[in-house]
Amino acid sequence: MASLRYTRNLFLRGICVIYMFAFASFYIQIPGLYGTNGILPARTQLIVKGADSILTRIKVKPTLLWLAPFLGLNTEYMMDVLALAGTGLGLAGFVKQSFCTAPVFAILWALYFSLCQVGQTFMEFQWDSLLLESGILAIIAAPWFSSGARKQSPTDPISLFLVRWLFFRLMFSSGVVKLTSGCPTWWGLNALNVHFESQCIPTPLAWYAHHLPTGFLRFVTAVAILAETLVPAFFFFPLRSVRTFAFVLQVFLQLNIILTGNYNFFNLLTITLSLSLLDDDFFISNTSSAFNKILSQLSSLLAAALLSFAMVMLFNVKFNPDWSIETSIGFNLSEFDNALGAALPQTVIIGFCFLVFAAVSGVVESLLRPSKYLNKALALSSVLIYTSIAVFVFGISLVPYSTLHPSGNTTVNSEIRSWHTKTQQWRLVDGYGLFRRMTGVEGRPEVIIEGSNSLEGPWKEYEFLYKPGNVNSTLPFVAPYQPRLDWQMWFAALGTYHQNPWLMSLTYRILSGQPEVLQLLDASRNPFPSKPPRYLKASLYHYRYTDWKQRWGSSWWTREKVGEYFPIFTRDHPPLLDYLNTMKVLSPSAKEEPPVAWLKLALDFIRSFVALVEPSILLISLFISGCVLITTILSQGQPPKRLRQK
Repeated sequence: MASLRYTRNLFLRGICVIYMFAFASFYIQIPGLYGTNGILPARTQLIVKGADSILTRIKVKPTLLWLAPFLGLNTEYMMDVLALAGTGLGLAGFVKQSFCTAPVFAILWALYFSLCQVGQTFMEFQWDSLLLESGILAIIAAPWFSSGARKQSPTDPISLFLVRWLFFRLMFSSGVVKLTSGCPTWWGLNALNVHFESQCIPTPLAWYAHHLPTGFLRFVTAVAILAETLVPAFFFFPLRSVRTFAFVLQVFLQLNIILTGNYNFFNLLTITLSLSLLDDDFFISNTSSAFNKILSQLSSLLAAALLSFAMVMLFNVKFNPDWSIETSIGFNLSEFDNALGAALPQTVIIGFCFLVFAAVSGVVESLLRPSKYLNKALALSSVLIYTSIAVFVFGISLVPYSTLHPSGNTTVNSEIRSWHTKTQQWRLVDGYGLFRRMTGVEGRPEVIIEGSNSLEGPWKEYEFLYKPGNVNSTLPFVAPYQPRLDWQMWFAALGTYHQNPWLMSLTYRILSGQPEVLQLLDASRNPFPSKPPRYLKASLYHYRYTDWKQRWGSSWWTREKVGEYFPIFTRDHPPLLDYLNTMKVLSPSAKEEPPVAWLKLALDFIRSFVALVEPSILLISLFISGCVLITTILSQGQPPKRLRQK
């Protein structure tokens, strides 16, 4: 029976790293996004009519922010405390395995869930839901005491099955939705010819990837679809070598996404989930027999050959003598729909069978343990409890998973749907599927905000820190930091300002010269540094990458104005003020008591220190500091050299 201790511990420490990145990234942006004078003040989410007791308030909106008055803080500073605590605990778990316990992960989950409860539109990304669901699985997978990290647990196969099931749902769903959407860009295999230009915050390498030969990008698009639809079938293959092969493919895919796109901690979290495909033999010296090694190599080659055959047959791949590649989808939407309808219930059956196998493995391991009868009974009881939890989590996960195809409805009965409904507010499970439709086919839409002191102009543009604006600005590497305002501006450009009411609050804060909000923009290029403008408007542009010749002239983009995005506003514009009062952004009833002076002073000092470092550099510095501490701890744990030689 394969050992999973190293796999479990590495997964848990990986989750700690992701939490550290997520909390630190969030902390940096609290004043501008959620502060008292932020774009969407968090205090507006804590107004519950008729709820006098703290327990009633928590029941209506479960968040630790309700405890702020008891600590002498207001909502903004309480968010600081939660984010700093999460960053510290994440760093501690990353540095030392003894912190990777179930109580610690429960605290981390509660902290992040509390922030998501008031996060509003800036916290409605799939990776936030994925982190919450992964956090629940980390609680289940982690030992209850630090001593448990040093030994195998009979419940490890059960908890890591849930991680693998989540990883399967994430990847398979992401591949399926691209085709079920009927998006002509995906079906024409032209998605990557658009994606590198239209994604939210491209890296510098995205510009070069965009200019790769069209035929090659079409081929890579087909490979990506195959990696997300067929390769997940290998996640539950009995042979370890095939699962390892699938792991390598998925990590390779995620690394390429990291190099060409700034998707904060999402790809790192996906890689962390992919660890569930491995067991301890992957990390320690392989002592398998020669026969087993040959069998592993042959099975990996067979898996690669099977994928290559599927690639050729499903995507009509043809290599021409001039080294060009021709690729086209060899099936239609109806055929894919029929295949998905047949496959979806089968994946549920296979998943349940592996859950049963994991439970049986746990029972066998608990009975075979060389320990006293009482310890065996306790281990067996633990396996049964964890199996019940796993069955519950697996069951409610079928509800969002079944939405991939109508045939999925046959696999979910009414009782399971009832369980899902009752637990939905806790975000235990969610549905996934990124890039359902490719945007920016006719040019990347961007909202450009402009200010002026006269209706006749001149109008001066506000620059954001990371999203495209100035065509000569260098494309950034910003992950694992997520600039949530820049991301939301990308979504806003895909719709209208009526569909993005938070834009009105951003407009008012810029017109008021609110420093917390201006810090989320490029303050070094503020067109009105001494006094905010009297008028503000926004225009919609279409951006495209420059060609090779223009690039040598230092420009990354060309752009064309499409039209007005929102009309001219002033700070005292009555409709604007009425709208913000309706949103409770300016509502006097939402005001809070100021925080205790010494706590405010301490938290302000921490923030002033953090503000000195560029956000992405700060997050990378935290990671490097953690690596240095790990190295120091390991070196201190080594016996003196003369003792090691004896």
